[in-house]
Amino acid sequence: MPLTHDVITALAPDQSSLKAANGLTKASKWPLREISTADQLIWGECQGSGANPYRTVVDTGDHGYKCTCPSRKFPCKHALALMWMYVDDPQAFQQGNVPEWVNDWLGRRRTSGAATKPELSRTGKSLTAARIPVAEKTEDPQAESRRKAAAEKREKDTRAALIAAADDLEQWIADQLRTGLAGFLDDCSNRCRAIAARLVDGKAQALAGRLDELPARIIKLPTEERLETVLQELGKIVLLLRAWRSAPEDKELRRAISTSETRDSLIDNQDALKVTSRWEVVGEDISTRRDGLVSQATWLMNLGKGPAFAVLLDYIPASLGKRASAFAPGEQFEAELIFYPARAPLRAVLATRQPGGENDLPWPAAPEGDPLQPFLIQQDIAPWTSETPLLLPNGRLFRSGKAVWWQSSDEAHTLPVQDAPAQQFAGMELNQTAALWDGRRLRLFSARTDWGRVQLDD
Repeated sequence: MPLTHDVITALAPDQSSLKAANGLTKASKWPLREISTADQLIWGECQGSGANPYRTVVDTGDHGYKCTCPSRKFPCKHALALMWMYVDDPQAFQQGNVPEWVNDWLGRRRTSGAATKPELSRTGKSLTAARIPVAEKTEDPQAESRRKAAAEKREKDTRAALIAAADDLEQWIADQLRTGLAGFLDDCSNRCRAIAARLVDGKAQALAGRLDELPARIIKLPTEERLETVLQELGKIVLLLRAWRSAPEDKELRRAISTSETRDSLIDNQDALKVTSRWEVVGEDISTRRDGLVSQATWLMNLGKGPAFAVLLDYIPASLGKRASAFAPGEQFEAELIFYPARAPLRAVLATRQPGGENDLPWPAAPEGDPLQPFLIQQDIAPWTSETPLLLPNGRLFRSGKAVWWQSSDEAHTLPVQDAPAQQFAGMELNQTAALWDGRRLRLFSARTDWGRVQLDD
């Protein structure tokens, strides 16, 4: 049975799912939409509020579907939206080769038979009703004035709450220094959790998360490094607070203290940096935070012009379980990224995405001179930041006791490594290495060698 509007209506679990799907039938929501006519397959990536888009596939022949979203409705709004867009305008889908993740689904699915055909009973559901736009309201100058006044009041209240939170945090830091950091190290978990709760009440969610995660960072360090790390982190927070007090409207500073701009507002920002290039996934960092969220950071290297690196950041409730990533290490693709306003642009969202060419592009040349120069530059312009991605020149890894070090081939630069990679990489010549420097140690992502690309953070 061909895929039609009637079939979509019958497949939808309820009218609210159709209405939600209608809101996703915009090309801007789908960085990738492709079709394989021979296989009767359509697939796409729907960009939600997070960094990683949801991957959705539909078999247009027997109406089977799969989506990586955590919805408990089947089919979900993403699958319904993909079907809807295909029925409305199949020419908008580009011909493409069936990707590996679609083939994996096909292999698992066809072992148990094809999907059953839906009954075409509407049972109160209607695409037409889902499409009905909200009626335009007659402009009411007084109502508009009240809305603006309410928005201004909310902003004023938020600003007051943030100022109070900043005052509390600065006083808290002064108290830790006055009573001695040795006592702080003995009770850092309880103390950080207490001030983080107060910061959340003051709408300083980003700062709350930063303080809440500090004990986990400290406990991983050797005992002799913990005191200096605490001093460094508290100093960075003080610099951030003072910078924000002098420029409270600065979007980068507001983001570091409170909350980030929405994806839609970033896309609508005409001044936001937009970069279209070939990108490679060099690494991924997934960690569970103390606030019950899973942080998922996807690190991309720019193989063309523009910022050398980008990070796509997403937060997922841990209760939803492991979420499949839309990116594979080593994958190259063409994409337009929109960067959040910053002194050194790094965090971005995916606007559009297309598969890379048949041949992978080489990595750019590593900067000459001190490999830590990008970190030093970032510390000059944004000293409250902690991590900087680097492209290291030719070098090797070696062990000294329990420690692992990266050393440039000319032996001019030697840097300590955290989370040592597998033993087989020791002594291997690394032509170029993508890594993250936190001011103390390198976290290795991946490298180019004479034998090809290797992933070092597996």
